[in-house]
Amino acid sequence: MHTIPVRPANGRKCAVTIGNFDGVHRGHQLLVGTTLGFCKEYDLDSVVVTFSPHPRALFSGKHMPPLADLQTRRRLLGSLGVEFLMELNFTREIAALSPEEFYLGYLAPLKMEILVVGYDFCLGKGRSGDFAALSRLGEKYGFAVHQVPPLLFEEAPISSTRIRKTIEEGDMVAARHMLGRPHTLQGMVIHGDGRGSGLGFPTANLEPAEVLLPPDGVYATRVVHRGQSYPAVTNIGFKPTFEGKGRTIESFLLDCDINLYAERVEVQFLQRLRAEKRFASPKELVAQIDLDVAEGRRINHDFEREGR
Repeated sequence: MHTIPVRPANGRKCAVTIGNFDGVHRGHQLLVGTTLGFCKEYDLDSVVVTFSPHPRALFSGKHMPPLADLQTRRRLLGSLGVEFLMELNFTREIAALSPEEFYLGYLAPLKMEILVVGYDFCLGKGRSGDFAALSRLGEKYGFAVHQVPPLLFEEAPISSTRIRKTIEEGDMVAARHMLGRPHTLQGMVIHGDGRGSGLGFPTANLEPAEVLLPPDGVYATRVVHRGQSYPAVTNIGFKPTFEGKGRTIESFLLDCDINLYAERVEVQFLQRLRAEKRFASPKELVAQIDLDVAEGRRINHDFEREGR
């Protein structure tokens, strides 16, 4: 996949789909798959146009961690078969463009033949470029517009907003079903305080994540390192039993003893086990960790058996 400011002038026409693609969830995958289907049918190049930061983050002024970091988003879109990715820096100037101005400035140079949009997609100032408006624009400039219906999970449309709320509530199973994979974070393993080793559970401590984190607690996870996936249990929180001051992310690999310090790993969240809590003594904490490990091992076994 080519990540480009503008598509090379190779003379070929293309099919385009546009969106933030935060998380590249199953609904996004349907959009991309539909676009690729048109490309195959009509011998077109495929182009995905994305925005960063998220429009809501720009207008609210609030930090809005993504569901997937930039490199993960690129990797996921490339794995779907996308040929060209145009990443636009979403600014107030772009937000102020009418649908026609956006088309002439960004889409017309692509030689766009087909535009594929989601069921609730709107383009341009004041969200004025809905499906009907874009269709009229297509009639004027000679491109077709195809609208993809919503993909449902538990009778409601899959969306980045819904997945974000699900992760914030700690429901990693529902998030996994909507994403089509576990919610993940990537980071470098850094030095910790050695508390886990002292308790008999040495952990890999991750640097602060650049993606949306689930709430503090203990999770059954997978840790992926250099293509190898290991069952694990991960704690997010402040270690209240030991009066921890800063939030940490620590993963204990089950049945595996490897040194991951200074290595980049991926943590995949399978299921929340419990909230973080303060224990009366380290002995009580160790007893609970034993239970967490047993439950984490069971969930990982089921995950492996599902082939996912």
